[in-house]
This record gives sequence, C-alpha cells and structure tokens, in this order.
Amino acid sequence: MHDLTRTALAGFKARYDYPAAGLWSAPGRVNLIGEHTDYNEGFVLPFAIDRRTIVALAPREDRLIRVASSFAEEAVELGLDELVPENLHDWSAYPLGVAWALGQVGTPLDAVTGFDAYIVSDVPIGAGLSSSAAIESAVAVALNDLWRLGLDQRALARAGQLAENRVVGAPTGIMDQSASLFGSPDAAVFLDCRTLVSEVIPLGFDSVNLDLLIIDTRVSHAHSTGGYASRRASCEVGARLMGVSSLRDLTLNDLDRASDVLDDETFRRVRHIVTENQRVLDTVQTLREQGPAQIGALLDASHLSMRDDFEISVPELDLAVETARAAGAIGARMTGGGFGGAAIALTPRDVLPTVMAAVSAAFAGHGYAAPVMFVVRAAGGAHREQ
Repeated sequence: MHDLTRTALAGFKARYDYPAAGLWSAPGRVNLIGEHTDYNEGFVLPFAIDRRTIVALAPREDRLIRVASSFAEEAVELGLDELVPENLHDWSAYPLGVAWALGQVGTPLDAVTGFDAYIVSDVPIGAGLSSSAAIESAVAVALNDLWRLGLDQRALARAGQLAENRVVGAPTGIMDQSASLFGSPDAAVFLDCRTLVSEVIPLGFDSVNLDLLIIDTRVSHAHSTGGYASRRASCEVGARLMGVSSLRDLTLNDLDRASDVLDDETFRRVRHIVTENQRVLDTVQTLREQGPAQIGALLDASHLSMRDDFEISVPELDLAVETARAAGAIGARMTGGGFGGAAIALTPRDVLPTVMAAVSAAFAGHGYAAPVMFVVRAAGGAHREQ
C-alpha cells in the first residue's frame, strides 16, 4: 500500500469515524502536443501521468452527500435533491459537479443514495497537469461502481466535461477527462475530439533513454477566467467567418484564404489551431515510424505557435522552454491551457541534471520563484484501487 492510499483511508476514517468501502483513483495528464484543439473538434495527444487523485468512498442509506479532502479544511454537505449547479462552489464543484453530471448522462439522481467521500491527490494544482480532471475521473469511476450505472469510459468523460462546463464554468473540451480515463502505461492517447475515437500510441521514451521533464513555473492559472474563454470565442468567430462548423474542417491549404477573410488576431488564433492539428498528426506518424527521439522539432514549433499566434504563454514558460532547449533537451513546449502552469522538456536522461540546473539558475537570475521540476511517466487510467 503506497502513501497516498494510506492517506486516503486514514483521512476517511478520521473524518467520518468509520472505514471506507473502497478506493478509486485517476491520474493527472500531460499533453504531449495538441493544445486548444479539443474544443475545436480536433486532435490531441495527451498521456496519463504517474501522479494520481484517490477518492475513498462509502455509500449512505439516506440521500445526504458529504465530501471532504486533504487540501481543503472545510467539508461540504448537501442532499441529492439540492445537487444542482447553482449550489456547487469552490473545490467541491469538481466532485459534486460530476455527481450531478452523472445524473444527466446516466441514472436520474432520484434513483440513487447518498455517499461519503474523502479525496487526496499528488497531482499539482494549477500546473496544467489537469488536477481537476483527475478529481472528476476518480469520482466518476467511483460513483459508476457505487450507483451501478454501467457507463463506459466515453460517457464518464462526457460527465466530467459537463461538470467543468456547466458547474465549474470552464469552457474546456474533453481531452483531460479522456486522458485520465483512457490512459495506458508507456503510451499516449491519440484522441479525435469530434468522434471521440481514441487510439493508444506507444511512446517508447525508456527505450531510447529519454525522460519527459515537467517544469512547473508555479505561475498559477485558472481555466474559468477570461483568457481561456476569449480564445475559445475567437476560434468560434473564425470558424463562422470561414463558413465551417469548427476549425477542425480547415487544413493548411485554407490558411491563405483565412488571411484574407479574418482580422489579424482572429487569423493568428485560427492558424494556431490548424497548424497544431497537423502537428498532432505529424507527431503520431513520427512516433510510429521514427520513434520519440525525432519529435523534438514538433514540440518546439508548437510552443512558438502558442507564444506568438495563440498568445497564451508567459515569460516564465518561455524562459523554461528556451533554457531547457539550450541545455540539451531535444524539444520543449508549454503544456496545458496557458497563462501559467508548466512546460515540458523531452530530455536525454544523461543530460537531465544539466537541464534542471540550467532552468533553476535561469529562474533565479530573472528573479522568478524557483520552479518545481520532476519527471513523469505514462501511466494507466482511472480504476478501482481496492
């Protein structure tokens, strides 16, 4: 039994004075490439990471829900009949939002009983590693079992997205929940966000002695704030003016026409999505045909597109990417929704200490807070632990 599991069991017992009936967990995710393409019905290539959220849970005989966690002092209590979006706030909007959403996509909530839950996590918050989807997916698989809903992973992913959109108020796509639910060891999830068809793509980092370094800038972001929403709105305007239902329908060949039809800012937003979709396809092909050591240039190009066309980077992210590349990483980019969070650097294992030291020194030299750095490996998706 690992430390996080013990913490979840002990926390449940301390909070509710009886043992949990079971443990369920879900991983955070890192997006290897394909940023902001998900809500444009495009392509993404995330993978689940070896940082997880665990929910200890037990059914109740009444219709009360109690939710507590190791990262918030207050516990939240409400009845199933009160479980509506306008009653859900702060951190508990994530787990309780999923409970509400399951009532929309699965069994009506008048047919189920309440529960007690205690949540622990080692997925960093605000780093772009989708701590929110880890909570949502862990709760989704737990309640799917508890309430005997019989929903598949796609339906659980939709419930998580519905909770983000309608309860939390973040206009996100379905990538994060899909990565957390469909994750597989040493593999990425190649997801078509229009059809929700997914395919497991072997990564093979270990076979060529590569590590994926996370550089958490500690510049916190929040998807429900304006920058993310304004980028989504720009994409919708661009699609409408280009006469397509979503930017997924545009290719590189459409960019010349787009530059004539759109204002400069909208064009650059559209160009990022169109080129990023192509980079995802190119990365999948490169992994299949040439291996992971050849994807570095695609990661670099993705970062430049997010910095210059989509304008979602920040100076700390740019410094992390530029320093890691100069110190020996074969490719680097910011990852996640932007406006803070983390960068990733695909790094030969033998130069990893050099890269980490260089990034630390660069941040200190610029007067930035020290970044948090760690290696992640592709892990399995959400499941019952015990």
